[in-house]
Amino acid sequence: MNRSAIRENTFKLLYSKEIQKEINEEQIELFLEDNNINKEEQIEYIKKCFYGINENIDEIIELIERNLKEKWTIDRISKIDISILKLAIYEMIYAEVPYKVAINEAIELAKKYGDDSSKSFVNGILASIVKQKNIT
Repeated sequence: MNRSAIRENTFKLLYSKEIQKEINEEQIELFLEDNNINKEEQIEYIKKCFYGINENIDEIIELIERNLKEKWTIDRISKIDISILKLAIYEMIYAEVPYKVAINEAIELAKKYGDDSSKSFVNGILASIVKQKNIT
């Protein structure tokens, strides 16, 4: 499984959390098993992102909110788009994934899982965050 596939599975786990609100360790293990994720490096990356996002959720949400258009609230963002944004922001800021890679991968996820406007919405928010945080 390549990094894009690992990232896609991480997105799916984050999306599950958006739907269910809470996911425990047992559910994570079941998710990994159901998706045939059994290599240590894959499991480690998924868990690192999942728990890292949870640990830094306040800053991640604040970055998203700060970069929304006027009169937009985070509640208006689809659960798919918010999951993609959380993962990309975590990767860019905390996991030190090059921002171009994180944005490109986020856009690919948005094309595959989001609606017609997801791609440009996700790209716009992430590009704005890169400029604001001066990420290189």
